Amino acid sequence: MSKKLMHAIITMQEQEALELVRQLMDTHEDPFTILQYCTQAMGTVGQRFEAGDYFLPELMMAGEILKQISDILKPQISAKPGKAFTKAGKVLIGTVEGDIHDIGKDIVSFLLDVNGFEVRDIGIDVPPDRFVEEIKAFQPHVVGMSGLLTLAYDAMKATVNAIERAGLRDHLKIMIGGGQMSDKIKDYTGVDAYGKDAVAGVS
Repeated sequence: MSKKLMHAIITMQEQEALELVRQLMDTHEDPFTILQYCTQAMGTVGQRFEAGDYFLPELMMAGEILKQISDILKPQISAKPGKAFTKAGKVLIGTVEGDIHDIGKDIVSFLLDVNGFEVRDIGIDVPPDRFVEEIKAFQPHVVGMSGLLTLAYDAMKATVNAIERAGLRDHLKIMIGGGQMSDKIKDYTGVDAYGKDAVAGVS
């Protein structure tokens, strides 16, 4: 059923995707596992967008499907015992300049919140200088940068450089997340860590 769900998201079959999620929930599938299926599917959507096979409407449609799925899963995730603890830290999160993808970021923000973190989400298409301003104002322990597209790599690197120039780098950890992230991209952008998916990012 997981492959069917991923196929439904990738091919924009909204109602089928939502029905499959409900069926998985009825079989007591772990909601975090369902989220991982969705993350993998969105990675494929992002690849097709970059290859020119999909366009902005498809990217937005897949994002809307994922938003509805996360709305179905949120009550289950919030109700899971043993997930929350107090004052875990402050996290500033945003999608980097040039990228308008926000569904993955929104899921990470939600999971951080239910795990006891104080989260400030600064939205999408965020330029490096805005990250610097928000770090000064919010003083987070961790900065999270999200990006679905490969064009996000250079924007992430530029944001890290801006944070360093502002003298803020030593006081925080920087993480990146998105469908295409890897150790190679972590090293290229100069960040401390990456999350392969939303659950790994929170861990």
